[in-house]
Amino acid sequence: MLSYNTPCSLHSSPIYPLDQAFQDFFVNVNLQSKSGSVDRSHGSLWVIDFTRGPSSDWKVLISTLLQYLTRLRTTPPTMPHLVQESSTSSHSVVSEFEASDDSLNNVSEPVEFEEGHPRKRRRLSNISAAEPTPPISSTISRVKPRTSASATRNPAQIEHPTVLNGKVVDSKASFATLDVTPWLIASLAAMEIKRPTGIQKGCIPQILKGDDVIGSSRTGSGKTVAFTVPILQKWAEDPMGIYAIILTPTRELALQIFEQVKAISAPQSLKPILVTGGVEMRPQALELSRRPHVVIATPGRLADHILTSGADTTIGLRRVKVVVLDEADRLLASGPGSMLSDVETCLNALPPSAERQTCLFTATLTPEVMALKSLPRGKGRPPVFVCDVDTADLAVPTTLSQVYLQVPLTYREAYLHILLLTARTAAKKSIIVFCNRTATANLLERLLRLLEHRVTSLHSLLPQRDRTDNLARFRASAARILIATDVASRGLDIPKVDLVINYDVPRNPDDYIHRVGRTARAGKEGEAITLVGQRDVALFLAIEARIGTKMEAFEEEGVNIETRVVRDGLKDVGERKRIALLDIDEGRDVKGNRTRGKIRRLD
Repeated sequence: MLSYNTPCSLHSSPIYPLDQAFQDFFVNVNLQSKSGSVDRSHGSLWVIDFTRGPSSDWKVLISTLLQYLTRLRTTPPTMPHLVQESSTSSHSVVSEFEASDDSLNNVSEPVEFEEGHPRKRRRLSNISAAEPTPPISSTISRVKPRTSASATRNPAQIEHPTVLNGKVVDSKASFATLDVTPWLIASLAAMEIKRPTGIQKGCIPQILKGDDVIGSSRTGSGKTVAFTVPILQKWAEDPMGIYAIILTPTRELALQIFEQVKAISAPQSLKPILVTGGVEMRPQALELSRRPHVVIATPGRLADHILTSGADTTIGLRRVKVVVLDEADRLLASGPGSMLSDVETCLNALPPSAERQTCLFTATLTPEVMALKSLPRGKGRPPVFVCDVDTADLAVPTTLSQVYLQVPLTYREAYLHILLLTARTAAKKSIIVFCNRTATANLLERLLRLLEHRVTSLHSLLPQRDRTDNLARFRASAARILIATDVASRGLDIPKVDLVINYDVPRNPDDYIHRVGRTARAGKEGEAITLVGQRDVALFLAIEARIGTKMEAFEEEGVNIETRVVRDGLKDVGERKRIALLDIDEGRDVKGNRTRGKIRRLD
């Protein structure tokens, strides 16, 4: 038996010889050789008592002993106490220490290695199979297992979900934990925004660090706050000229972001401006030349200023620190109605990508959006941070009811009129009807107005003042039905929309996601009805494949839509439709008044 029971200390360093350290170790311990009851030809019984030694030296002692005995395999031992031990004993001890090196940190009782109790163990490549194997210690290691990459915590994950002010937030998190300054926390609290949502929890710290960010989450999850708060905090640290540019695809969304930026920055002297179409360019050019702090713009109008307003107006854009593309999938999309050329003109007037921070936010990740991640990065710049919150697994909210109604193309208006009169739909206080074309939206507004529905519209044929007024009427519930094109499908935060009707099936499945995202926002319930004609089957199936859900047919107990259309709808709708088409042909507005400059000469 070889044991030590006296306190010991070991002084070793990278320049301290190992042999000398080992000798000092054995000089300071009490070595006793006892035969005991174990046959020494088959090994030795080693009793190692760590209870009296300094706990801080245990690991160093065992590590040094292990290294020395490893060298002992090839080098003859020089210490008299170890010469008596056989090579088999040395190999057994070395194997035991190699097998239990991590577990010896926790030893509190004497550990005995005895033969005669075989246990399963890892075989070492350097030890012969004929050599005896001592048992392995059952001491549990304190070393924490290595965390796999898949188990890494998602910074945007909501660990304690709860619904607050209509949004799903983390009840245990706060904006203070995201390093948001107190004045911003107080400003958000005044707007009843007290807990961060998933997209806010994931993106705010990264934007504050200066990283490029791609943020994606479902509609109604608070993406505007996710990029507005860090922009305002970083601007407050160093107020300067035009600090940030926010580009949006629609005027209404730009106006909404402009109002939110003003509300959040109310405690500070921030100067935001709105640069959109539909108004005169001269006042906007003057505001741009006065170096505002934040510019919220649509790409078409900002590109017009860059190309025509002169360098004195747009020179401040060369110092922009942050650029945000909200609804980036629409801004970067190609094809008919693409804004890509205007976006490129705007970005060319800004500092190079290596000298500014770029943030993309959307509800649907597309290859064009993800292309930012694959662009070459400058030296020392971190990779693009991608925060995708639930959009890959679930494109639409779980609280949304989705149904379809088969209609013949020639009687689509009659089916819509009867659908709006059913008891199930009549109980809805706020309804949006989406169309693919502005001409269809214009006709439907006139037709439903003649059929005595409280209706208004939002499309690109309207002057900007009328668009703003109509949207305000709908938000104030002065109008029950909003007839709109896809200009109303992105980003608009309307407090309560009970029903979305797709009068025309959208050509792009992603547009369907944005349309139905106007209802069932932030955990609320909602319903979406899609009118499917005989030519829309392929588009409808593509939508079902995109959302991963099979829709059910519209049903209401005791109601047959087709029978009601034939009995009550065809005649009334047909007569009103002829009047509406005549008003359009004569150049009258929705109220029947003849508009200026629209008087037609009779041939």
